[in-house]
Amino acid sequence: MKILMILTSHDQLGDTGKKTGFWLEEFAAPYYVFKDAGAEVTLASPKGGQPPVDPGSDTDDAQTDATKRFKGDKAAQSDLANSAVLSTVSADGFDAIFYPGGHGPLWDLSEDADSIKLIESFAASDRPIGAVCHAPAVFKHPKGADGKSLVSGKTVTGFTNTEEEGAGLTKVVPFLVEDMLKANGANYEKGADWASFVVADGKLITGQNPASSEGAARKLLGLL
Repeated sequence: MKILMILTSHDQLGDTGKKTGFWLEEFAAPYYVFKDAGAEVTLASPKGGQPPVDPGSDTDDAQTDATKRFKGDKAAQSDLANSAVLSTVSADGFDAIFYPGGHGPLWDLSEDADSIKLIESFAASDRPIGAVCHAPAVFKHPKGADGKSLVSGKTVTGFTNTEEEGAGLTKVVPFLVEDMLKANGANYEKGADWASFVVADGKLITGQNPASSEGAARKLLGLL
């Protein structure tokens, strides 16, 4: 069982002068769900090497069992520090693809041609695709076999407009995940802000926020 995890390489939070990246819990929890199930996990990012961690996800109050485990896991840290360059990665041989969130993907992965190609390839071959929190931003451009948006007519979730408002970043982000998914014809659903909420539509798995990362990974694993 081989799973490809794609992380952002983008570390600038718009023009705020602040840093962003991927959200640590949204990487760590799925990573260990997959590893503990015996999966071989390959990490990739647009620039390769160490993807930037969102500083907000590395504070004391943001720590979870999975992030604490990661802090003591030299092998996992090395895995992350040596992520493959996304353009060198082929969909061949992987059973599923998973995208952790954080604000970074709104800027790079949402527009990344290699990511779009991978998603379309996994969808065309009916392999599971997972994305959590801001990572459903990656569904902005991929198309299905019918030429429509990949999420058109699909039931999905992702970071809510009210959660973005709560984070105070509505005016900073290039687009709102909820609005984009709806504009692409998706049937968008959400749970309570900041509570775990995961949606599965066929082989497409989406989680609403950081609390949904483990649930989304388990749902993806269930398809394998």
